[in-house]
Amino acid sequence: QVQVVESGGGLVQPGGSLRLSCEASGRIYSINGLTWYRQSPGQQREWVAARTSGGATNYADSVKGRFSISVDNAKNTGYLQMNSLQPEDTAVYYCKVFARTVAAGPRRDYWGQGTQVTVSS
Repeated sequence: QVQVVESGGGLVQPGGSLRLSCEASGRIYSINGLTWYRQSPGQQREWVAARTSGGATNYADSVKGRFSISVDNAKNTGYLQMNSLQPEDTAVYYCKVFARTVAAGPRRDYWGQGTQVTVSS
């Protein structure tokens, strides 16, 4: 099985920065993609950023230029660097890892439990 744990959330003032981490552990053969989502109270889960195994990245318009996604394959850990945070960025942030557990096996999505980010003065 694969476990995914997010960390790094917290309370930050508008204009501040946070770096979220997404650590995948367990039986992992390869990570083939990593995606960040967020969900605010009363809202649907929103896609934020994604990175493929080849290194291609893509961002929601609302965070483009402020957020940066990266992956350390040696540590099976992904990151979301968030700069110039605004109150509308307040949400629970979730990480989804697209991975194989064995060579030539099927790739599946694995989700973490989320980490709270609150942007407020």
